[in-house]
Amino acid sequence: MARARSSDDAIGTIGADHGQTEQVGFLLVDQFSMLAFASAVEPLRSANRMSGRRLYDWRIFSPDGGPVRASNGIPVVPDTAVTAVDRLPTLYVVAGIDGHGFEDKRTFACLRRLARRGCRMGAICTGSHVLAKAGLLDGYRATIHWEDLPAFAEAHPDVTVTHDIFEIDRNRLTCSGGTAGLDMMLHVIAVSHGQALAAQISDQFIHQQIRTPESGQRPTVQSRLGVSDPKLIAAVAAMESHLESPLPMAVIAKRAGLSTRQLERAFRRQFGRGPLRYYHELRLNQARLLLMQGENSVLSVAMATGFTSASHFSRRYRAYFNRSPREERAR
Repeated sequence: MARARSSDDAIGTIGADHGQTEQVGFLLVDQFSMLAFASAVEPLRSANRMSGRRLYDWRIFSPDGGPVRASNGIPVVPDTAVTAVDRLPTLYVVAGIDGHGFEDKRTFACLRRLARRGCRMGAICTGSHVLAKAGLLDGYRATIHWEDLPAFAEAHPDVTVTHDIFEIDRNRLTCSGGTAGLDMMLHVIAVSHGQALAAQISDQFIHQQIRTPESGQRPTVQSRLGVSDPKLIAAVAAMESHLESPLPMAVIAKRAGLSTRQLERAFRRQFGRGPLRYYHELRLNQARLLLMQGENSVLSVAMATGFTSASHFSRRYRAYFNRSPREERAR
């Protein structure tokens, strides 16, 4: 088991004055993303090393003090339960593929208590689900991994949801997961200790460019699909931005500057299937992501991906994936 770094400091007084050393906590939720966690904690370690000073100290928590297993199967032994913490300057909640399903009233109450006592609250990857369920993102801008964005926005209408890789709104910090935590932490380090130190850390990690918050979460259509034809890129972009209310092929062709016959030929040449089938598969794959999050009804998923009824959606889903939407959710 990986074990969190220990300390002689009493956990209950972790927010006490330690000179220039900033105390940071990480609450790991079962099935958390190891990559997202490492991307957030490693910049702090590197900041200490590159500066030659103890700028940051960190502690690892779990909801009950027991080991937490990452989504890759590696267990991490925390320092203690988060409920044992009295005060803390900053706490990041790190979740992963099951973040939407986290339900623990004691943890939610603990997070609210820490927030009332001035703790700056952050979330990494799907940790935004946890903060939002605790009521700590209402009235704030926040982001989350792109897979979870539609369901998260629907479940939490009082949160202003953005597509940015990270979002800092007053004393709330959220990031989309993956390597986005690295960019967010580099930003935090730059604000506290200067851009030069952040650049040194970025260089150490062979991270060629520190991304700004508004950087897109996903690569462009061109880089994702290996497509160079700007008209084809425009057609795919139109499809991806209209999954809930599908556009007619004539409209997509017009936006791409093509005739419907030219659009058909271009898709078959590039993707081996026509634009209608390609669009249909996009919507079904988006539906699968929504079903895997487990909080939306089959009907709401059908509506969110442009299908006219739950029965029509279920037939189409089974034909494509060889299992029903309910079976997908059960998996």
